[in-house]
Amino acid sequence: MQTIRAAIEDARVDLQVRSRDLDEILGVAVDLALRSRGLDAAHRQTLIDALLAHSEDSAAIGHAVAVPHCYIEGIFKTPVSVFLRLEHPVNLDAPDGVPTRFLFVLMGPPGDADGHLDELMHIARLTTDSEFRYDLSEARTPTDLLIALDAHAERKAVPAPTEAADEGLEFTGRFAGGLMDDVRRKASTFKKEIRDGIHPKTIGASLFLFFACVAPAVTFGGLMGQFTGGDIGAVEMLVVTAIGGVIYALCAGQPLIVLGGIGPLLIFTGILYQLCLDMGLPFLPTYAWVGLWTGLFLVILAVTDASALMRFFTRFTNEIFSALMSLMYIYEAVRAIAKTFNKTGSAMDAALLTLLLAVGTFYIATQLSRMRKSKYLNHGMREFLADFGPAIAMAIMTVVAILTSSVTLDGLATPEQFGTTSGRAWLVDPTEAPVWIWGAAAAPALLAALLIALNQNITGKIINSPEHKLQNGPGYHLDLAVVGGLVAGASMFGLPWLTAATVRSLAHLRSLATVEESIGPDGQAHDQIVHMRETRITGLVIHILIGSSLLVLGMLQSIPMAVLYGLFLYMGMVSLNGVQFVERLMLWPMDPNLYPRSHYVRRVPLKAVHRFTLIQLLALSFLAWSVAFAPGGLKLLFPLFIVMLIPLRFWLKRLFEPKHLAMLDADEAPDEESDHWTT
Repeated sequence: MQTIRAAIEDARVDLQVRSRDLDEILGVAVDLALRSRGLDAAHRQTLIDALLAHSEDSAAIGHAVAVPHCYIEGIFKTPVSVFLRLEHPVNLDAPDGVPTRFLFVLMGPPGDADGHLDELMHIARLTTDSEFRYDLSEARTPTDLLIALDAHAERKAVPAPTEAADEGLEFTGRFAGGLMDDVRRKASTFKKEIRDGIHPKTIGASLFLFFACVAPAVTFGGLMGQFTGGDIGAVEMLVVTAIGGVIYALCAGQPLIVLGGIGPLLIFTGILYQLCLDMGLPFLPTYAWVGLWTGLFLVILAVTDASALMRFFTRFTNEIFSALMSLMYIYEAVRAIAKTFNKTGSAMDAALLTLLLAVGTFYIATQLSRMRKSKYLNHGMREFLADFGPAIAMAIMTVVAILTSSVTLDGLATPEQFGTTSGRAWLVDPTEAPVWIWGAAAAPALLAALLIALNQNITGKIINSPEHKLQNGPGYHLDLAVVGGLVAGASMFGLPWLTAATVRSLAHLRSLATVEESIGPDGQAHDQIVHMRETRITGLVIHILIGSSLLVLGMLQSIPMAVLYGLFLYMGMVSLNGVQFVERLMLWPMDPNLYPRSHYVRRVPLKAVHRFTLIQLLALSFLAWSVAFAPGGLKLLFPLFIVMLIPLRFWLKRLFEPKHLAMLDADEAPDEESDHWTT
């Protein structure tokens, strides 16, 4: 650490080495070293040759880091170090296969060679810190490097909590204790979450998420219009999404969560409408009372630390829920595309074009998102294409649709002008409901509150997973209180209820992540998040854009639904990436001799791995049935079915050895160093 700090303080640093030639790169390091010691440039070539000779022998240690070194008599009296950051990474045959971008160059007299191994181990340990490597890549001045070193030292000085995934889920024993803790935590990071949003990455994320949010808002709104006889429709969904999203972005504890309508809430509202018809009750006033009670229950849950119960939801339950939400997106996209082929005659052209546009959008977005790993173009262009990939894909396929205007396609089904779907007044008068409904509405509200609270907290726990490298802390209780207030307020205006949209939230998170490819102990390439840009700016921009779209509703109709189907496919598939449950499912058709050497494959008997996966698959299948195919009344019990995953998880203790279950259900993979220098 002191050697690196000395290099920075003595100005032996170059953060903009543009050369791709190793001779020239090492020449930069030698020049800095000689200049700092006031030595003759006649030694330059000797040092370069010596560094080149050693660079051919394991100079690259992995994580995009190399440590070229040489120790020669008669040049340096004391050790000297130099730090270089390359504009264009070079391949130095690192053990993890990652091209080298950071060089710590060590030089000195022969007597210092004995201390080289210690220095190498210090550098290796330092650069295994993904947040430190991110700081190295973002540094603009030597002062930034010193700040990065200090930040690394602070992180190491504070011992990691034993249950990092359960941070913010403790019972405080105080009224609103957890809520107040969340408020204090977020007040301390609020300015940082605004400041971190001033970055080009937020532009791509905002454009992508605007379409990713406006499309389901219109779709869910249209379906809700059918389920409620037009009392609540697409305009109402857009209004509450815009207003609720802005409020949530400013006030919530976890701004990376995106609110929206979800299938179970849509079904709940439809069943409530039918009950009102059957009982001769006015729907909107009844809906208002149910919503007011739901909001109250959510606030009560927030002030009583009820979110702490989420500690009983482990990877087992979180993966099932996450996979369910992702599969719902994929299923709806595939179902909508298949539906176009049910038509005959001239409509077949439209069906084929729909398939082309959807698959094209999905393919382009997927390929552009992989540009960070490409060998083509420069680093900045690859980052731009990866960040803006989904928006670029939508733009390209929309142009293709316009160029094939001879084929008529369905556009985004938005109303022509702003106003309530049925022409009713915006404000709902709850006193129009019978007096007995004022209290009786609490019964269905309990189920609605349970559904919203479970969905909100499970999504929050998935987003706050340790593998996502979040630094600003969670805000489960604050999030629940804000959502409760939004549900109550929306009900007074006959607007849909919002909760965390899991797939959209994961898409938001991944669009703001900085990732790098690494080779794990299993010998496979993995995308690893090294830094997360936790900001409120994207949420604000996304929902301001949605609000602005209310002024140009007609223009949104020019976006083909086929393109949005492709976007749904992309979001669903991306959300499944990195889900361990899916990885374990892929083992079933795989040759056991070719299984990746993941921690659970190496440490858990394969029969136990497959049995654990099968139980998850059966639970997922049952939940999918309860959402999509169960009779209407049973669909209301969906939140109770989710809760039943907790006793199911406890029951697994009878089927698996504790050490095997702990390995399969760990909140994050064991911290296994992939580099022998760090052991």
